[in-house]
Amino acid sequence: MVAGPGASGMPGDEITAERADAMNEAMASGAMPLEVVMNEERPMPVAPQIVTLASGEFSSRSHQTSGRALVLNDGSEQRFLRFENFRTDNGPDVNIYLSSAPFDAPARDFALDFVDLGDMKGNVGAQNYEIPLGVELDRYATVVVWCVRFSVAFGVAPLA
Repeated sequence: MVAGPGASGMPGDEITAERADAMNEAMASGAMPLEVVMNEERPMPVAPQIVTLASGEFSSRSHQTSGRALVLNDGSEQRFLRFENFRTDNGPDVNIYLSSAPFDAPARDFALDFVDLGDMKGNVGAQNYEIPLGVELDRYATVVVWCVRFSVAFGVAPLA
């Protein structure tokens, strides 16, 4: 190491002769290796673990409905309602509700206390619906395929 301007050549990076001597002595003593090689592998990201919090099979009400409803979570606060092997009739203004009414309640009860997850995305196939944060699944434990225009339940699934 040489006293004078530092490696950058920029003002303020100068090294005094005394400091250069002290640094050279420290390096020569063997207390510090000249190179420290790191060969640390990049950590593999941990894939979120998807868990099923609740599930239930659809039963037909006013229209043939079949498939499975699952509440999924990936370890975050967010939960999703997923339909698998889902099939029902198509209709006007069909929404997906989480209702506090039991799955075998009269149809009118499903629309008394519910959380609207939005329009039905399709009447056949797998689909996902975001469950708003704070929704208590102990309270809203029935999934309802609900026709808003005619106030009928196409099908329901209890979540357990």
